[in-house]
Amino acid sequence: MPSKPRRIGIIGIGFGAAVHVPGFRSEGWDVAALCSRNRDKLQKAAAAAGVADMNTDPLELIRRDDLDAVAITTPPGGHHVLAMAALKAGKHVLCEKPFAMDAKQAAEMRDLAAASGRTAMVAHEFRYTPQRAYIRELLTAGHIGKFEICTIELFLDRYASRAPRPLTWTGFKVEGGGVLGALGSHYIDALRFWFGEIATVSGRLDVLRPDLVDATGKIVKAESDDTFAFTVTFRDGGFATMIASFAASPTRGTRIVVMGDNGTLIAEQPGPNPEQDGVVVASRGGAKLQPLATPAKYTPFTDARDHRLMAFRMLVREFSRGIDEGTSPSPNFTDGLRCQEVLDAIRLSSDTGRTVAIS
Repeated sequence: MPSKPRRIGIIGIGFGAAVHVPGFRSEGWDVAALCSRNRDKLQKAAAAAGVADMNTDPLELIRRDDLDAVAITTPPGGHHVLAMAALKAGKHVLCEKPFAMDAKQAAEMRDLAAASGRTAMVAHEFRYTPQRAYIRELLTAGHIGKFEICTIELFLDRYASRAPRPLTWTGFKVEGGGVLGALGSHYIDALRFWFGEIATVSGRLDVLRPDLVDATGKIVKAESDDTFAFTVTFRDGGFATMIASFAASPTRGTRIVVMGDNGTLIAEQPGPNPEQDGVVVASRGGAKLQPLATPAKYTPFTDARDHRLMAFRMLVREFSRGIDEGTSPSPNFTDGLRCQEVLDAIRLSSDTGRTVAIS
């Protein structure tokens, strides 16, 4: 354990300010600096968070010699450049998802992380929510027998209003916008976490609510998806499907069903993120569905400030352990690459109409 708090700089002030800052602080880190190119927003976020040091140039923050690590919470278009720079500067790196813009970038990030000896992880903190962790335990214990099918439905009304939503970076492909990357990446990571590596992919992307309004009031068209569907098969057998949309009304939340030859697991949540007190409903051997008591080890604490914080703090603990031990615990940059390969395959399948094999 370090004799004094480790120091981290956080690049990006949206999710970074809301979750990364309190999450790292609660786990004993000193949030030494925040960075955003928008000075006005940066000053407000830094003042609200009580962070004195600010940088408007992310590379300037990365070059600081008083930081142990960097958290990258920018839009995905910047992840590759910033992660590569941070690793070359000798910093440990926690990078938000979606990991990269494509698998080529992701492979470069993975390779440099391995060569650097630094701890490098991806913020797929959903793995640490009670539902996700308990489902993995039940699958490993053979609770449903041989895995066969998983279905996931996620329907939210965030883009379903009659008036066009404001234009932001999420509307642009070049910035990595789109619901597939924003949320689909989390669920692809869950599928790999539960069922192993993915063998084949077919998918479709769509834009059901394309109208956006820019700062001048002009209507422009979104480039990035608000709706997607995919089917994947796994190397170890079984398949999974997911359909998701931000253009559904009313919101119906998320429903995950895992079926095997001797049972079923069901996990539901009201929004896109698993709850910190989520429940798994199960059936085995033809019995009726009933809720299972989630082991206490999967909810070691709760955090009333934000329901996303418990899982994120668990991720930070793994990040800290990796630094102590000289490792990169999962979800690491290899996991980021594997997820990115699936994202690329879904997009390719949507463009070509064919099933894509993952090598």
